[in-house]
Amino acid sequence: MTTKAQLMTAEKLLAMPDDGYRYELIRGELIRMAPAGHAHGREGNRVNRTLSNHVFDNELGETYLAETGFVIERNPDTVLAPDVAFVRKEREEAARDVSGYFPGPPDIAVEVISIHDRLTEITAKVALYLEAGTLMVIVVNPRNRTVQVHTPDGVTALTEGDTLDGGDVLPGWNMPVADIFGK
Repeated sequence: MTTKAQLMTAEKLLAMPDDGYRYELIRGELIRMAPAGHAHGREGNRVNRTLSNHVFDNELGETYLAETGFVIERNPDTVLAPDVAFVRKEREEAARDVSGYFPGPPDIAVEVISIHDRLTEITAKVALYLEAGTLMVIVVNPRNRTVQVHTPDGVTALTEGDTLDGGDVLPGWNMPVADIFGK
């Protein structure tokens, strides 16, 4: 007789005591996240700063930082915490009174590759976001100073001479890729 491993739910993850680590839940399996390096935080903050300013100045919705969990799949549950996220105003307002994690995927998810991340893990996360309905996933790679923009239509690779923009998901938002990594 075999026994099936007990899968964790989003509610159980939320109820866990704080032990100093960040966790994500992928199809019911708890994944402990190692603390990121300083470049990871710096570059994520640079994207967040311009994104947040544009969103707030134009009253387009809300932006969130890495501490925010998004329930992107149920039964089994998947809860991801992108480094930076944007949710359109109408979706944010509909979820404003919901306690716990945000119910659904962000419209834009930004993942900054940290020193601990494997590219296969990032690729899998991108697929999870897109399958759940995220409209744009931005992957910032400090190692080679590039950005990949994933949408349901494909992927665009950007280098330091290019400009990152919100496309149809967040019109009017843009920032030079070079500004993400410092001048």
